[in-house]
Amino acid sequence: MTEPLLQSPLNSIHLSNGAKFAEFGGWNMPLVYSEGTLEEHRTCRTACSIFDVSHLGTLKVSGSGALMAIQSTFTNDLSRIAPGRAQYSHLLNDSGGVIDDVIIWWLEDSLFHIMPNASNTRRVSEALDCSSGDLKYSDITRERSVIAIQGPKTREILAKTSVDLAAIPRFHVKQIEYKSSILTAAGTGYTGEDGLEISVPLAVAETLWEELIGYGAKPAGLGARDTLRLEAGLPLHGNELSPTITSAQANMKWVVATTKENFLGKQAVMEEIKNGVSRKLFGLQTEGRRPPRTGQLIVKDGKLLGEVTSGNYSPTLECGIAIALLDPKVSLGEKVTIQGRRNEEEATIVKLPFYIAQ
Repeated sequence: MTEPLLQSPLNSIHLSNGAKFAEFGGWNMPLVYSEGTLEEHRTCRTACSIFDVSHLGTLKVSGSGALMAIQSTFTNDLSRIAPGRAQYSHLLNDSGGVIDDVIIWWLEDSLFHIMPNASNTRRVSEALDCSSGDLKYSDITRERSVIAIQGPKTREILAKTSVDLAAIPRFHVKQIEYKSSILTAAGTGYTGEDGLEISVPLAVAETLWEELIGYGAKPAGLGARDTLRLEAGLPLHGNELSPTITSAQANMKWVVATTKENFLGKQAVMEEIKNGVSRKLFGLQTEGRRPPRTGQLIVKDGKLLGEVTSGNYSPTLECGIAIALLDPKVSLGEKVTIQGRRNEEEATIVKLPFYIAQ
């Protein structure tokens, strides 16, 4: 028997606002509201949107061994930052493939929140090295909601609210009191725009959502979140990152601290550095509006170059765009063909990202 889908703590609000739902990592989450994905996308690019991303996991890790455990498990190096900061990192398998990409929120000297993708929370907790000193960890995903507020007017809207979050810099973390509860916020996001992700205790999650709406933020579903991240060239686990795709193939060597003494998958990483990547991610842009789709093959002069990992229509560029895993010898500006089931689409290889916020 399949297990029932988990519900967001904000589910009743989404229902009352006419959201359409879809399954994301075992959760029933809002895909789109009444105005549609294109309008939600444009609102985030020009004003301010809020997204319910409560399906993402949160692992609370604490104790004297917490720092060492995280350092020896994930690829990035926490010595590059300090408490009060957030860091993006990867969890690798023995062949160097990406089991998951996570955000690590370093709250205090020996207190961290690790945010995995929804379906990977257990995998991340099982991989955590528990051999280093006093270590405690727990899954607190069901104890909070996570609200992402994104867009160029984010700070303006936050400044009007009763939460003192407007001044949090990018990739910094802050805890504040809100209506007798403690919120944890980080200057992170997944849209290419400025914004925050806020971990909110269940008791005040609906209150904060409604307050943000009251000051001008508009709700957006995970459909718009996907088109926004695609324009920004941000990888999606299961598409651009997977157990068979390495960090370097995904153009993310910067997230792998090879100078660290050890982390899971390091030996495979060093071998890849020695031998070079066999494929890597590039952008594709079409002339027409037809969106490329995941899995479509990319060819030129009868030669297979790779395949699309993510594709969609770009509301900003008004054409089809895709991220594709291709032969690393291809060149920017090169013309290629995207093969569909019934037709072919011409595309140009372009540099990622497709969009950079002004």
